Amino acid sequence: MKDFQVHEVIEKLTAAARGWNVPIVTDITRRRRDPFKVLITTVLSLRTKDETTALAAERLFAAADTPQSMVRLSAERIAGLIYPVGFYKTKAGNIIDICRRLIDEYQDRVPDDLEQLLTFKGVGRKTANLVVTLGYGKPGICVDTHVHRISNRLGYVSTRTPEQTEFALREKLPAKYWIVYNDLLVAFGQNLCKPISPFCSKCPLNHLCSRTRVKHSR
Repeated sequence: MKDFQVHEVIEKLTAAARGWNVPIVTDITRRRRDPFKVLITTVLSLRTKDETTALAAERLFAAADTPQSMVRLSAERIAGLIYPVGFYKTKAGNIIDICRRLIDEYQDRVPDDLEQLLTFKGVGRKTANLVVTLGYGKPGICVDTHVHRISNRLGYVSTRTPEQTEFALREKLPAKYWIVYNDLLVAFGQNLCKPISPFCSKCPLNHLCSRTRVKHSR
């Protein structure tokens, strides 16, 4: 895919996405922009399907939706509320640690700085970028497995890791698309551009795609 074709990619995916479910973190911010909920929901979502994350987040926030109320819960109570998300016991401990630091160091406010966010336990670049972009509306590029896979499959980048993909996209993706790129490619990956045997016959980007490393398709 050539650089100038990224505009067509965004246009076609935006049109197609009207019929797709949006990622859980995006759905939360559509109701109300809340950096704390973006942070905690993204921590829950790691290695977990959106449907499971959505129910776990709903149960957790019904019990506690601020750092102050969260630290009143035990790690065992949080683990019970978020089960069966992946690594639920570890995530429960990380959530307690995150909330204590927010209270002690940031006056309950989630920082809007990428480097500061990366110092929190359980927070990687994907989570930090989502907080910055969806929580605060600031420029950033969130790269998860879908974004990494599809960016390479299209031939837009040639990278080996999500982190390499993020920095490659920062170099070439027009800034006006930074925030929407994650939402569109995650929804695209969940609905059509599957990791194994993607639905190429139904894909609106079929004529643009390099199909890099695609061995089987439908």
